[in-house]
Amino acid sequence: MHVQTAWSSLIKKEEELCGDKVAVRYCDDFCILVLADGLGSGVKANILATLTSTIICEMMAEGATLPEAVDTITATLPQCQERGIAYSTFTIVQVYYDGSVNLIEFDNPAAIVLRHGVSLPLERTVRQIGERKIRESSFLAEPDDFIVVFSDGIIHAGVGTFLNFGWDHQDVEQHLLQYCRSTDPAREVTRILLACVNDLYKGKPGDDSTVATAKIVRATEARVMVGPPEHPEDDARVVRRLLSASGKKVCCGGTTSNIVSRITGRPIRVETLVSLVSDVPPMAYIEGLDLVTEGVLTLQKTNEYLQECATSDQYAEQFLNSRQKDGAVLLAQLLLKDCTKIVFMVGRSDNPAHRQLAYSTISLRAKIRLIERMAENLKKLGKIVQIELY
Repeated sequence: MHVQTAWSSLIKKEEELCGDKVAVRYCDDFCILVLADGLGSGVKANILATLTSTIICEMMAEGATLPEAVDTITATLPQCQERGIAYSTFTIVQVYYDGSVNLIEFDNPAAIVLRHGVSLPLERTVRQIGERKIRESSFLAEPDDFIVVFSDGIIHAGVGTFLNFGWDHQDVEQHLLQYCRSTDPAREVTRILLACVNDLYKGKPGDDSTVATAKIVRATEARVMVGPPEHPEDDARVVRRLLSASGKKVCCGGTTSNIVSRITGRPIRVETLVSLVSDVPPMAYIEGLDLVTEGVLTLQKTNEYLQECATSDQYAEQFLNSRQKDGAVLLAQLLLKDCTKIVFMVGRSDNPAHRQLAYSTISLRAKIRLIERMAENLKKLGKIVQIELY
Protein backbone atom coordinates (compact mmCIF):
# COMPACT_ATOMS: atom_id res chain seq x y z
CA MET A 1 0.00 0.00 0.00
CA HIS A 2 0.95 3.64 -0.35
CA VAL A 3 0.02 6.93 1.32
CA GLN A 4 -1.37 10.01 -0.37
CA THR A 5 -0.96 13.17 1.76
CA ALA A 6 -2.30 16.71 1.59
CA TRP A 7 -2.53 19.62 3.99
CA SER A 8 -3.61 23.23 4.07
CA SER A 9 -3.94 26.05 6.62
CA LEU A 10 -5.92 29.19 7.43
CA ILE A 11 -3.79 31.86 9.07
CA LYS A 12 -5.20 33.74 12.06
CA LYS A 13 -6.54 37.14 11.11
CA GLU A 14 -4.01 40.00 11.28
CA GLU A 15 -1.10 37.54 11.32
CA GLU A 16 1.34 36.93 8.46
CA LEU A 17 2.70 33.55 9.54
CA CYS A 18 0.82 30.42 10.49
CA GLY A 19 1.46 28.98 13.94
CA ASP A 20 0.77 25.45 12.66
CA LYS A 21 3.21 23.42 10.60
CA VAL A 22 3.05 20.09 8.74
CA ALA A 23 6.08 17.97 7.81
CA VAL A 24 5.98 14.79 5.70
CA ARG A 25 8.68 12.26 4.82
CA TYR A 26 8.36 9.23 2.54
CA CYS A 27 10.87 6.59 3.65
CA ASP A 28 11.69 3.15 2.28
CA ASP A 29 9.30 1.33 4.62
CA PHE A 30 6.86 3.97 5.82
CA CYS A 31 5.49 7.48 5.46
CA ILE A 32 5.47 9.86 8.40
CA LEU A 33 3.28 12.95 8.75
CA VAL A 34 3.62 15.40 11.66
CA LEU A 35 1.23 18.26 12.44
CA ALA A 36 2.53 20.69 15.09
CA ASP A 37 0.67 23.62 16.65
CA GLY A 38 2.91 26.20 18.30
CA LEU A 39 1.94 28.10 21.45
CA GLY A 40 0.12 31.34 20.65
CA SER A 41 0.23 32.72 17.12
CA GLY A 42 2.45 34.62 14.72
CA VAL A 43 6.23 34.39 14.51
CA LYS A 44 6.85 32.66 17.84
CA ALA A 45 4.22 29.99 17.21
CA ASN A 46 5.54 29.46 13.70
CA ILE A 47 9.07 28.87 15.02
CA LEU A 48 7.88 26.45 17.71
CA ALA A 49 5.71 24.49 15.26
CA THR A 50 8.39 24.40 12.56
CA LEU A 51 11.04 23.10 14.96
CA THR A 52 8.68 20.53 16.47
CA SER A 53 7.38 19.11 13.18
CA THR A 54 10.81 19.08 11.53
CA ILE A 55 12.68 17.51 14.46
CA ILE A 56 10.09 14.76 15.01
CA CYS A 57 9.73 14.00 11.31
CA GLU A 58 13.44 13.86 10.55
CA MET A 59 14.45 11.96 13.70
CA MET A 60 11.77 9.30 13.39
CA ALA A 61 12.44 8.98 9.66
CA GLU A 62 16.05 8.16 10.58
CA GLY A 63 15.01 5.54 13.15
CA ALA A 64 14.86 7.50 16.42
CA THR A 65 12.30 6.51 19.05
CA LEU A 66 9.47 8.80 20.15
CA PRO A 67 11.04 9.50 23.60
CA GLU A 68 14.30 10.48 21.87
CA ALA A 69 12.45 12.87 19.59
CA VAL A 70 10.44 14.37 22.47
CA ASP A 71 13.58 14.83 24.59
CA THR A 72 15.26 16.61 21.68
CA ILE A 73 12.24 18.91 21.25
CA THR A 74 12.27 19.74 24.95
CA ALA A 75 15.95 20.62 24.83
CA THR A 76 15.67 22.59 21.58
CA LEU A 77 12.50 24.69 21.68
CA PRO A 78 13.05 28.32 22.69
CA GLN A 79 11.05 29.40 25.72
CA CYS A 80 8.20 31.89 25.44
CA GLN A 81 9.28 34.90 27.54
CA GLU A 82 5.70 35.84 28.37
CA ARG A 83 4.69 32.40 29.66
CA GLY A 84 8.09 30.96 30.57
CA ILE A 85 7.44 27.71 28.69
CA ALA A 86 8.40 26.15 25.39
CA TYR A 87 5.31 24.46 24.08
CA SER A 88 3.98 22.93 20.89
CA THR A 89 1.29 20.29 20.53
CA PHE A 90 1.72 17.63 17.86
CA THR A 91 0.15 14.68 16.08
CA ILE A 92 2.25 11.99 14.40
CA VAL A 93 0.85 9.64 11.75
CA GLN A 94 3.28 6.85 10.81
CA VAL A 95 1.97 4.55 8.07
CA TYR A 96 3.96 1.48 7.05
CA TYR A 97 3.50 0.23 3.52
CA ASP A 98 2.22 -3.11 4.85
CA GLY A 99 -0.78 -1.18 6.21
CA SER A 100 0.11 -0.90 9.90
CA VAL A 101 -0.41 2.57 11.37
CA ASN A 102 0.95 4.21 14.50
CA LEU A 103 -0.92 7.31 15.68
CA ILE A 104 0.69 9.49 18.38
CA GLU A 105 -1.05 12.58 19.78
CA PHE A 106 -0.05 15.24 22.27
CA ASP A 107 -2.74 17.82 23.15
CA ASN A 108 -4.08 18.12 19.59
CA PRO A 109 -7.70 17.16 18.81
CA ALA A 110 -8.08 13.43 18.27
CA ALA A 111 -7.49 12.25 14.72
CA ILE A 112 -10.46 10.93 12.76
CA VAL A 113 -10.17 7.73 10.71
CA LEU A 114 -12.80 7.23 8.00
CA ARG A 115 -13.45 3.81 6.47
CA HIS A 116 -16.26 2.97 4.03
CA GLY A 117 -18.39 5.90 5.16
CA VAL A 118 -18.05 5.36 8.91
CA SER A 119 -15.68 6.60 11.58
CA LEU A 120 -13.32 3.93 12.86
CA PRO A 121 -13.17 3.83 16.69
CA LEU A 122 -9.62 3.68 18.01
CA GLU A 123 -8.37 2.42 21.36
CA ARG A 124 -5.86 4.90 22.74
CA THR A 125 -3.36 4.26 25.51
CA VAL A 126 -1.69 7.01 27.51
CA ARG A 127 1.94 7.08 28.52
CA GLN A 128 4.15 9.69 30.17
CA ILE A 129 7.24 10.98 28.35
CA GLY A 130 8.93 13.60 30.51
CA GLU A 131 6.23 16.09 31.44
CA ARG A 132 4.02 15.16 28.48
CA LYS A 133 1.12 12.72 28.43
CA ILE A 134 1.08 11.10 25.00
CA ARG A 135 -1.91 9.24 23.51
CA GLU A 136 -1.00 6.31 21.26
CA SER A 137 -2.98 3.94 19.10
CA SER A 138 -2.22 1.38 16.42
CA PHE A 139 -4.41 -0.21 13.75
CA LEU A 140 -4.25 -1.93 10.39
CA ALA A 141 -5.27 0.35 7.53
CA GLU A 142 -7.22 -0.66 4.43
CA PRO A 143 -7.23 0.91 0.95
CA ASP A 144 -9.31 4.13 0.80
CA ASP A 145 -9.01 4.79 4.54
CA PHE A 146 -8.62 8.47 5.44
CA ILE A 147 -6.66 9.61 8.49
CA VAL A 148 -7.61 13.25 9.14
CA VAL A 149 -5.67 15.29 11.70
CA PHE A 150 -6.20 18.95 12.58
CA SER A 151 -5.20 21.72 14.95
CA ASP A 152 -7.52 23.15 17.59
CA GLY A 153 -8.38 26.12 15.38
CA ILE A 154 -10.73 23.73 13.56
CA ILE A 155 -12.90 23.03 16.60
CA HIS A 156 -12.82 26.72 17.65
CA ALA A 157 -14.45 27.73 14.36
CA GLY A 158 -17.72 29.65 14.72
CA VAL A 159 -17.21 30.68 18.35
CA GLY A 160 -19.14 33.91 18.95
CA THR A 161 -20.52 33.99 15.38
CA PHE A 162 -22.57 31.09 14.04
CA LEU A 163 -21.97 28.90 17.09
CA ASN A 164 -21.80 29.74 20.79
CA PHE A 165 -19.03 27.29 21.62
CA GLY A 166 -17.60 26.33 18.23
CA TRP A 167 -17.65 22.88 16.72
CA ASP A 168 -17.13 19.93 18.93
CA HIS A 169 -15.19 16.92 17.74
CA GLN A 170 -18.36 15.03 16.81
CA ASP A 171 -19.50 17.90 14.56
CA VAL A 172 -16.23 17.74 12.62
CA GLU A 173 -16.57 13.99 12.30
CA GLN A 174 -20.16 14.23 11.03
CA HIS A 175 -19.22 16.88 8.47
CA LEU A 176 -16.50 14.63 7.07
CA LEU A 177 -18.82 11.62 6.96
CA GLN A 178 -21.52 13.61 5.18
CA TYR A 179 -19.41 15.25 2.48
CA CYS A 180 -16.38 13.00 1.86
CA ARG A 181 -16.44 10.06 -0.53
CA SER A 182 -14.05 7.14 -0.58
CA THR A 183 -13.05 8.09 -4.13
CA ASP A 184 -11.93 11.60 -3.10
CA PRO A 185 -8.19 12.30 -3.07
CA ALA A 186 -6.56 13.47 0.15
CA ARG A 187 -6.44 17.08 -1.04
CA GLU A 188 -10.23 17.12 -1.58
CA VAL A 189 -10.95 15.89 1.95
CA THR A 190 -8.62 18.58 3.30
CA ARG A 191 -10.34 21.24 1.16
CA ILE A 192 -13.86 20.15 2.21
CA LEU A 193 -13.14 20.51 5.90
CA LEU A 194 -11.12 23.71 5.68
CA ALA A 195 -13.69 25.45 3.45
CA CYS A 196 -16.39 24.86 6.04
CA VAL A 197 -14.10 26.14 8.80
CA ASN A 198 -13.38 29.29 6.82
CA ASP A 199 -17.14 29.87 6.39
CA LEU A 200 -17.70 29.47 10.14
CA TYR A 201 -14.99 32.06 10.76
CA LYS A 202 -16.63 34.33 8.14
CA GLY A 203 -13.31 34.46 6.30
CA LYS A 204 -11.53 35.94 9.35
CA PRO A 205 -10.03 33.01 11.28
CA GLY A 206 -9.81 33.59 15.01
CA ASP A 207 -7.06 30.97 15.28
CA ASP A 208 -4.58 29.22 13.02
CA SER A 209 -6.44 26.28 11.50
CA THR A 210 -4.75 23.37 9.76
CA VAL A 211 -6.03 20.13 8.27
CA ALA A 212 -3.74 17.31 7.13
CA THR A 213 -5.07 14.17 5.48
CA ALA A 214 -3.40 10.83 4.77
CA LYS A 215 -5.27 8.53 2.40
CA ILE A 216 -4.30 4.87 2.09
CA VAL A 217 -4.17 3.83 -1.57
CA ARG A 218 -3.21 0.67 -3.40
CA ALA A 219 0.42 0.69 -4.54
CA THR A 220 0.84 0.87 -8.31
CA GLU A 221 4.17 0.93 -10.08
CA ALA A 222 5.01 2.67 -13.35
CA ARG A 223 8.19 1.90 -15.28
CA VAL A 224 9.79 4.42 -17.61
CA MET A 225 12.47 3.25 -20.05
CA VAL A 226 14.81 6.06 -21.09
CA GLY A 227 17.66 5.47 -23.54
CA PRO A 228 19.32 2.30 -24.87
CA PRO A 229 21.21 -0.06 -22.51
CA GLU A 230 25.00 0.15 -22.49
CA HIS A 231 25.32 -3.40 -23.85
CA PRO A 232 23.02 -4.38 -26.75
CA GLU A 233 22.75 -7.92 -25.42
CA ASP A 234 20.77 -6.44 -22.48
CA ASP A 235 18.08 -4.97 -24.76
CA ALA A 236 15.71 -7.92 -24.44
CA ARG A 237 16.12 -8.18 -20.65
CA VAL A 238 15.38 -4.49 -20.13
CA VAL A 239 12.35 -4.55 -22.44
CA ARG A 240 10.98 -7.61 -20.63
CA ARG A 241 11.34 -5.76 -17.33
CA LEU A 242 9.50 -2.77 -18.77
CA LEU A 243 6.63 -4.92 -20.03
CA SER A 244 6.33 -6.79 -16.73
CA ALA A 245 5.37 -3.61 -14.84
CA SER A 246 2.24 -4.02 -12.72
CA GLY A 247 1.13 -0.52 -13.70
CA LYS A 248 1.87 1.93 -16.49
CA LYS A 249 4.57 1.27 -19.09
CA VAL A 250 6.32 4.26 -20.69
CA CYS A 251 9.05 4.53 -23.32
CA CYS A 252 10.95 7.79 -23.89
CA GLY A 253 13.19 8.37 -26.90
CA GLY A 254 13.28 7.42 -30.57
CA THR A 255 16.14 4.93 -30.27
CA THR A 256 14.56 3.44 -27.16
CA SER A 257 11.19 2.96 -28.84
CA ASN A 258 12.90 1.31 -31.82
CA ILE A 259 14.49 -1.18 -29.41
CA VAL A 260 11.10 -1.94 -27.84
CA SER A 261 9.53 -2.34 -31.29
CA ARG A 262 12.31 -4.68 -32.45
CA ILE A 263 12.23 -6.89 -29.34
CA THR A 264 8.43 -7.13 -29.20
CA GLY A 265 7.86 -7.29 -32.95
CA ARG A 266 5.20 -4.61 -32.61
CA PRO A 267 5.34 -1.68 -35.05
CA ILE A 268 5.71 1.96 -34.08
CA ARG A 269 2.93 4.26 -35.20
CA VAL A 270 4.09 7.89 -35.16
CA GLU A 271 1.70 10.73 -34.45
CA THR A 272 1.27 12.68 -37.67
CA LEU A 273 -0.70 15.64 -36.32
CA VAL A 274 1.76 18.31 -35.17
CA SER A 275 0.50 20.78 -32.57
CA LEU A 276 0.86 24.45 -33.39
CA VAL A 277 0.80 25.47 -29.72
CA SER A 278 3.11 22.90 -28.13
CA ASP A 279 6.91 22.98 -28.25
CA VAL A 280 7.06 19.26 -27.42
CA PRO A 281 7.85 16.75 -30.23
CA PRO A 282 5.08 14.40 -31.39
CA MET A 283 4.32 11.13 -29.63
CA ALA A 284 4.23 7.61 -31.00
CA TYR A 285 2.28 4.43 -30.22
CA ILE A 286 3.35 0.84 -29.58
CA GLU A 287 0.83 -1.81 -28.66
CA GLY A 288 1.18 -2.81 -25.01
CA LEU A 289 2.71 0.49 -23.89
CA ASP A 290 0.71 3.25 -22.25
CA LEU A 291 2.83 6.12 -23.52
CA VAL A 292 5.64 6.53 -26.08
CA THR A 293 7.33 9.94 -26.28
CA GLU A 294 10.41 11.66 -27.65
CA GLY A 295 13.36 11.72 -25.29
CA VAL A 296 15.28 14.62 -23.77
CA LEU A 297 13.11 17.55 -24.91
CA THR A 298 9.94 15.89 -23.63
CA LEU A 299 11.59 14.90 -20.33
CA GLN A 300 12.88 18.44 -19.80
CA LYS A 301 9.40 19.87 -20.30
CA THR A 302 7.92 17.19 -18.07
CA ASN A 303 10.32 18.14 -15.31
CA GLU A 304 9.32 21.80 -15.63
CA TYR A 305 5.70 20.79 -15.00
CA LEU A 306 6.70 18.58 -12.05
CA GLN A 307 8.76 21.37 -10.51
CA GLU A 308 5.84 23.80 -10.76
CA CYS A 309 3.51 21.23 -9.21
CA ALA A 310 5.95 20.64 -6.34
CA THR A 311 6.10 24.40 -5.72
CA SER A 312 2.40 25.29 -5.89
CA ASP A 313 -0.61 23.20 -4.85
CA GLN A 314 -2.87 25.52 -6.82
CA TYR A 315 -0.82 25.02 -9.98
CA ALA A 316 -0.79 21.26 -9.40
CA GLU A 317 -4.59 21.10 -9.16
CA GLN A 318 -5.00 23.11 -12.36
CA PHE A 319 -2.37 21.07 -14.17
CA LEU A 320 -3.94 17.74 -13.25
CA ASN A 321 -7.17 18.94 -14.88
CA SER A 322 -5.43 20.29 -17.99
CA ARG A 323 -6.79 19.01 -21.30
CA GLN A 324 -3.56 19.65 -23.19
CA LYS A 325 -2.44 16.44 -24.87
CA ASP A 326 1.25 16.68 -25.77
CA GLY A 327 3.76 14.09 -24.59
CA ALA A 328 5.13 16.12 -21.68
CA VAL A 329 1.72 16.92 -20.20
CA LEU A 330 0.53 13.33 -20.56
CA LEU A 331 3.73 11.95 -19.02
CA ALA A 332 3.61 14.33 -16.04
CA GLN A 333 -0.08 13.60 -15.46
CA LEU A 334 0.55 9.85 -15.67
CA LEU A 335 3.35 10.06 -13.10
CA LEU A 336 1.24 12.17 -10.75
CA LYS A 337 -2.17 10.48 -11.07
CA ASP A 338 -1.69 6.89 -12.15
CA CYS A 339 1.05 5.47 -9.92
CA THR A 340 2.51 5.57 -6.44
CA LYS A 341 6.00 4.35 -7.39
CA ILE A 342 8.07 5.17 -10.46
CA VAL A 343 11.03 3.12 -11.69
CA PHE A 344 13.21 4.95 -14.22
CA MET A 345 15.10 2.42 -16.34
CA VAL A 346 17.95 4.51 -17.72
CA GLY A 347 20.23 3.22 -20.46
CA ARG A 348 23.89 4.14 -20.16
CA SER A 349 24.70 3.92 -23.85
CA ASP A 350 25.77 7.08 -25.65
CA ASN A 351 22.66 7.34 -27.80
CA PRO A 352 23.50 6.88 -31.50
CA ALA A 353 21.01 9.61 -32.32
CA HIS A 354 23.24 12.09 -30.50
CA ARG A 355 26.56 11.22 -32.09
CA GLN A 356 26.34 13.94 -34.69
CA LEU A 357 25.65 16.58 -32.04
CA ALA A 358 28.34 18.61 -30.37
CA TYR A 359 27.14 17.79 -26.88
CA SER A 360 27.29 14.00 -27.33
CA THR A 361 30.13 13.62 -24.80
CA ILE A 362 27.94 15.01 -22.02
CA SER A 363 24.56 13.74 -23.23
CA LEU A 364 24.58 10.70 -20.94
CA ARG A 365 25.56 12.67 -17.84
CA ALA A 366 22.99 15.34 -18.68
CA LYS A 367 20.28 12.71 -19.16
CA ILE A 368 21.01 11.03 -15.83
CA ARG A 369 21.06 14.37 -14.03
CA LEU A 370 17.71 15.27 -15.63
CA ILE A 371 16.20 12.01 -14.38
CA GLU A 372 17.60 12.72 -10.91
CA ARG A 373 15.93 16.15 -10.90
CA MET A 374 12.66 14.56 -11.96
CA ALA A 375 13.03 12.06 -9.13
CA GLU A 376 13.60 14.85 -6.60
CA ASN A 377 10.44 16.66 -7.69
CA LEU A 378 8.38 13.46 -7.71
CA LYS A 379 9.51 12.66 -4.17
CA LYS A 380 8.36 16.11 -3.06
CA LEU A 381 5.00 15.22 -4.58
CA GLY A 382 4.76 12.05 -2.50
CA LYS A 383 6.04 9.43 -4.94
CA ILE A 384 8.50 6.63 -4.29
CA VAL A 385 11.16 6.78 -7.03
CA GLN A 386 13.83 4.28 -8.04
CA ILE A 387 16.48 4.80 -10.72
CA GLU A 388 18.01 1.75 -12.42
CA LEU A 389 20.99 2.06 -14.74
CA TYR A 390 21.57 -0.45 -17.54
